[in-house]
Amino acid sequence: MCAKPLTGHATDPVRGPDDSRTRTGFGRPPWCPADVRIAVRSVVDRWCREKGSPCDEDALSDALLVASELTTNAILHGGGVTEVDVDLEGPAVRVSVCDRSERLPVFTPSAGLRGHRSTGGRGWPIVCLLSRDVRVTDLPAGGKRITAVVPVL
Repeated sequence: MCAKPLTGHATDPVRGPDDSRTRTGFGRPPWCPADVRIAVRSVVDRWCREKGSPCDEDALSDALLVASELTTNAILHGGGVTEVDVDLEGPAVRVSVCDRSERLPVFTPSAGLRGHRSTGGRGWPIVCLLSRDVRVTDLPAGGKRITAVVPVL
């Protein structure tokens, strides 16, 4: 079950399901892909309104897909989401998702060659393709943080 939607913008911490603030501004888990997509949309929409610039809906769609894939992968392969951070980096949105696993993401080049009925194996290539920068960082207490920067303007 998803937590309540996250809302906010780049200069204020984003409030989570329990309306609390943490270092990353997202309250406590659980997070689902929809929560993180809502946070990305909120941050980008607010920035566009403040700048008086229209949002590039195609670019925003890319950022929403990356946010969804990072969150889904953390849930399916990383033992669950432990922390989320969404903010702006110039004309791009930076999405960081932490999980409990130290296992690195795997790029499966044959994912598209297995046939139309196969499932899985496409999320990490999508993240890498749509992001300007992707970093995987080990966390001191265990687990990892994956940060993707996706242009939105």
